[in-house]
Amino acid sequence: MRLRMPFGRRPKEFPDHLWTQCPSCGEMLFNKQLARNLYVCTKCGHHFRMGARERIELLVDRGSFAEHDAALTSGDPLGFVDSKPYPERIAAAQAKSGERDAVIAGAATIADSPVELVVMDFDFMGGSMGSVVGEKITRAAERALAERRALVIVSASGGARMQEGTIALMQMAKIVAALARLDEAGLPFVSILTDPTTGGVLASYASLGDLILAEPGALIRFSGERVTSGTVGEKLPVGFGKAEFLLEKGFLDLIVPRAQLRDRLAFLLGAFRADARDVRWSL
Repeated sequence: MRLRMPFGRRPKEFPDHLWTQCPSCGEMLFNKQLARNLYVCTKCGHHFRMGARERIELLVDRGSFAEHDAALTSGDPLGFVDSKPYPERIAAAQAKSGERDAVIAGAATIADSPVELVVMDFDFMGGSMGSVVGEKITRAAERALAERRALVIVSASGGARMQEGTIALMQMAKIVAALARLDEAGLPFVSILTDPTTGGVLASYASLGDLILAEPGALIRFSGERVTSGTVGEKLPVGFGKAEFLLEKGFLDLIVPRAQLRDRLAFLLGAFRADARDVRWSL
């Protein structure tokens, strides 16, 4: 990595494996310090993307997370090939991310409140939603219903996985149906939107939380700026698709800085209380 310097001075080089440049303010950040600060810029507060395992560690009580359905992997029902066969893309994504697919699900506690937790991993094919993602989220909602627990989903996704075609799109309906059963039972679903949350994920379950939270600066929109602008035939307003814009328009309930997310989530889960005479939860 090389920074431009005034004329006559040699550019200063920073090893990529030691330093990261903030895309918002240009500050050079020491990677170890950045990790200690939860991948948030110490100068401007820019929230970098965060791995799913690290986010689980951030949110849950230490040692409380028990992963479910870890062995599920995507098949290739369509025999899809673009520049390479779909199974090769899956293998490459698994090697890159260390995960079997784009979502991790399990049971945990957050400040002693029992939850079913789902966290999407953008490093795995852009957090795209295929059959495994749909199945894991649906099973998590069903477990939340069976165990009378809250459901928390942390989204980070580019949308439905094109290599699975209609099968990927069908996951939207499957997950929404499971969430409807959770809602009928009066059990809470908290949706947390991180950068980015787009496409079919935003168009389905990510938008259906009883509470919808987001991290500062997160990109949250269905389609890209050019497509959206062309569709509505208007120039988009400044900040369109950012969390702050959506909070102003009433789409979000809260924007919560990452360092405060666990405590705020714990407070909100604590505010939902079960009455022994009525199994419905209330806020």
